[in-house]
Amino acid sequence: MRYAIVIEKGETSYGAYVPDLPCCFAVGETLDEVRNLIKESIKFHLEGIEEDGLKIPQSISICEYVEV
Repeated sequence: MRYAIVIEKGETSYGAYVPDLPCCFAVGETLDEVRNLIKESIKFHLEGIEEDGLKIPQSISICEYVEV
């Protein structure tokens, strides 16, 4: 499964979240760290959804950049 993620740079760290999975987020000191942590967070989040007997949300977010 493939999910869109958003990574935001803070003053001292990076934060990432998944628009299609509410409450799924991660924070890391580097881009590589936050990318790895958000992958782990997604896996953990999906396992919890399955354990609760709920339906896994489909990825519906679209990521694009616009030039202005």
